[in-house]
Amino acid sequence: MSIAFIDLQAQRQALEPGLTKALQKVLDRGDFIQGQEVREFELALAQFCGADHVISCANGTDALTLVGMAEGLGVGDAVFVPAFTFVATAEAFSILGATPYFVDVDPRTFNMDTESLKAGIVDAKAKGLTPKMVVGVDLFGQPADYQSLAVVSKAENLILVADAAQGLGATLHSKSVVEYVDYTTTSFFPAKPLGCYGDGGAVLCKDAEKASLLKSLAQHGKGQQKYDNVRIGLNSRLDTLQAAVLLQKLNVFPGELKTRQDVSQRYFEALKSKVETPFVLDGAVSSWAQYTLKLDNRNAFQSTLKEKGIPTAVYYPMPLNQQTGYKNDPVVPGGVPVSDGLARQVISLPMHAYMPDKVQDFIIEEVLKAL
Repeated sequence: MSIAFIDLQAQRQALEPGLTKALQKVLDRGDFIQGQEVREFELALAQFCGADHVISCANGTDALTLVGMAEGLGVGDAVFVPAFTFVATAEAFSILGATPYFVDVDPRTFNMDTESLKAGIVDAKAKGLTPKMVVGVDLFGQPADYQSLAVVSKAENLILVADAAQGLGATLHSKSVVEYVDYTTTSFFPAKPLGCYGDGGAVLCKDAEKASLLKSLAQHGKGQQKYDNVRIGLNSRLDTLQAAVLLQKLNVFPGELKTRQDVSQRYFEALKSKVETPFVLDGAVSSWAQYTLKLDNRNAFQSTLKEKGIPTAVYYPMPLNQQTGYKNDPVVPGGVPVSDGLARQVISLPMHAYMPDKVQDFIIEEVLKAL
């Protein structure tokens, strides 16, 4: 049995022939940069997420950097990020000269821990940094506890950002995360819940002036016309072909989210008595970018499944504060023991919306044996 960790080919086959027709329209017109599908996708995504404004860009990392640029982040400014996440969450602000400040995560949700954030803010001030921004990460598809993070952010006058690279489509108390934050960023990397066939990203926000600024920043700091550059910007645009792909995928995305819920529930019912399965925050609905277990014998478990042809992945084997490029950045007093522990324990099973029941049954059977 051939098993894909994320089956993009099964999805592609399900989208034919509409996908080919959509791409052919772009090829026939030749408007490969800022073509009509880009604007159509921005409008469609805004409607889907309930966002006032969507600014597409080249990738999810740029989306975060553009937010940092829009808020004028620079040397001496602290951006609070969870230690247990992909490097882009810190990298995006480091390149602006800002300081990523690493806080710990909740041992159940794996998302930013509010108490650790509070301690980090106090320590950052003591170190002479100026707290500016909090970036919650919707790890593995589950929204961070934005209600709690918003209380802290408002009290400290901090910008609150949702890094929804893995969590697009997730909800908290029946609302999109855009309702709780100042900015939401996302990635359309192919393996994401909503992914294109290359790189892509977007920023979602409520403020019209910030949206206009972000659009300018993403296009070389463009002013009223192409060669009037009124600020320092980036070259960060979503290609028209990728927008055409995303429009097709967005059409089926609600159904895929429902199927991901079904797959996760089948995993849960089969495995809950044998292993620590993912915990979902009360009132939250995950988009299930990954289905992640916690195991003390991860390496042996992974090897056993590999022998059976079952792919797994480790997200992430090392917290950001331990990585060479970030080892000099500040960490909350007492360190990040939860992040350290998760890096030794987590392992993700195949998860996607096109998994046949018989394939999942086989995975479950072999997981139970390995356990």
